[in-house]
Amino acid sequence: MEHREHKTKQLLRLETFSDGVFAIAITLLILEVIQTLHSGGRVPLRDLLSANWKSMLVFLVGFLTILICWINHHLVLSYAEKTDSTFFWVNGFVLLVVTFTPFPTAILAEYLETESSLALAIFGFNYFMMSLSAYCYTAYIYSRLAPKEGRDLLNYYKLLYKYSIIYTFVAIFICLLSVPVAMFLYFVFFIPFAFPKEVALRLSQRKYKRKKRRSTHVPTP
Repeated sequence: MEHREHKTKQLLRLETFSDGVFAIAITLLILEVIQTLHSGGRVPLRDLLSANWKSMLVFLVGFLTILICWINHHLVLSYAEKTDSTFFWVNGFVLLVVTFTPFPTAILAEYLETESSLALAIFGFNYFMMSLSAYCYTAYIYSRLAPKEGRDLLNYYKLLYKYSIIYTFVAIFICLLSVPVAMFLYFVFFIPFAFPKEVALRLSQRKYKRKKRRSTHVPTP
């Protein structure tokens, strides 16, 4: 009983620490927007805001990126019933990518107009690292920390993150070829990650329907 309570406390501490890192990273994003107020001199506020609308848009994208990452992190962690020393490092990999996010976000805000292709590619590389860390995180929980019963949806999360690694890797090179196409691809990328549980449920239902169709078409001897 004491051993189980110790495991529960470890998970709680890990989740609390992770939530704190997410909160700090998401707060740091606004510093780039605040910086525009100090660089404007005596420019009228309306002109200052209109001249820096891209920085505000990039801030929103960065905010949504970290928020979506936190949603997926929280959702997957709910399947873990225990933890171990290796998982702390795996979770640390996720947090490393999260804390790095304000940097490529600041690059995108600063160089979106002058070097949009490279700036977006650097920002896209962060998405690639997010996908990689999410897959490692989910795969470890699936194989080591989650109970075998009731982890079907977790397997779909793992597949989603696995395919997103390839998707985001290809998108990096598309950034260098066409910025509008790359932006569209990243917009599409947001959708399944914003609603991972709903996507996983749909995939699960499709698989069930396929099995049902196959069973009905099996010829009887």
